[in-house]
Amino acid sequence: MSNNKDSKITARPTWLKRIWLTLLMVGPGFFCIGYTIGTGSVTSMAKAGSQYGMQLLWVLALSCLFAWVLMEAYGRYAIITGETTIHSFKTKFIFGKFIALVAMIGVIMGQWFCLSGLVGLSANAMYEGVRLFIPGLNPQNYWAVLGIAIFILVIMYGFVLVGRYSFFEKILVFFVSLLGLSFIVSMFIVIPSPKDFVTGLLPSIPKVPGARLMVAAFVGTTMAAPTFVVRPLLLKGKGWTIKDIKKQSRDSLMAALLMFIISGSIMAAATGALFHHGLTITKVLDMVYTLEPVMGKFAVALFLIGVISAGLSSVFPIIIVAPLLIADYRKGKLETKSKLFRVLAAVACLMGLMVPILGANPILAQIATQVSQVFILPLVIAGILWLVNQKTLMGEHKAGPVLNIGMFTALVFSCFISFTAVLALIELFGV
Repeated sequence: MSNNKDSKITARPTWLKRIWLTLLMVGPGFFCIGYTIGTGSVTSMAKAGSQYGMQLLWVLALSCLFAWVLMEAYGRYAIITGETTIHSFKTKFIFGKFIALVAMIGVIMGQWFCLSGLVGLSANAMYEGVRLFIPGLNPQNYWAVLGIAIFILVIMYGFVLVGRYSFFEKILVFFVSLLGLSFIVSMFIVIPSPKDFVTGLLPSIPKVPGARLMVAAFVGTTMAAPTFVVRPLLLKGKGWTIKDIKKQSRDSLMAALLMFIISGSIMAAATGALFHHGLTITKVLDMVYTLEPVMGKFAVALFLIGVISAGLSSVFPIIIVAPLLIADYRKGKLETKSKLFRVLAAVACLMGLMVPILGANPILAQIATQVSQVFILPLVIAGILWLVNQKTLMGEHKAGPVLNIGMFTALVFSCFISFTAVLALIELFGV
């Protein structure tokens, strides 16, 4: 009898394994975070925290709230109908092919332009991480950064060749967990006062040049169109069906909460370490060395790990976004082992080398790319608003008043932010 008890005790998973299994249960939500929080997002949050403190926390909170609503809507549609986004736009709308193509091309081009900046920032962050402990290295080393960028993309493409959704999911869980832990610990080292958090939730926009651009970038990076468009494909890859409807809702909520916590912790770290000391940054790598006197070398290394993880967690899903959406348009299926999937992923990797090859500063282009993402957002929201209200498709699971109010408010918010983005770009380029 005691032997049986002993065997049961030894068979219990360790606490680390239990945490890992819990994270895997979230699953598709980590892809959402991967598409949402990259080095561009880190740049926006850190820059905003250093310049405005927690004043734009309300924008982040609203964006995460609406992201939850839209993940729930797209997830519910996929679970109930078994249909995917682009294929549904193509087959169920008047002028469906045109609408599907606009949505698909808008998402792919925005993500590809973003990819090059992400790879450039990640490679620079890795090089700066080495320099942090070997200060004698040259501050500018073109070939070292380019070599790191090539190494990153070769590794990521190797992951793509595995071609299994479950493997992709594990990669995202690892990177997202690492970036979340890094930034949350960094925040607690230099945490702002509770008053900063409370006042940050009161809607206001700083009356200074560039503030509108930052608001639009916040929304573009948090209410990211790819997050919603790709979600039905990911749920199919996970094998979830109507019996998993509650699990899908839990996954949506968890993803939105983690987005808010991780992004908010980056803003808070910048506020605590820089804003209250009158220091500002123009890019994340500036923040690394500005933080060193405040946080210490190893704490800065932790923050840098978060930056690198944010980049890699976004690079991987962006590489596969084009083949996923093109397969969606053609067949409405998740295809990860086809020749087309591998060719398009390789093209994305080549696109990712543009900024490192040119040796360009990707920061401004990255923020502008994030802003451009808001223009496709109203179409993506309007599309799902119509689909989930079709009784013939959804049956008794048709959207109710609460979900409809959430989606309609998100649509109005996205239109307002699109208008704000136009004003911000006019201000930026002096048109």
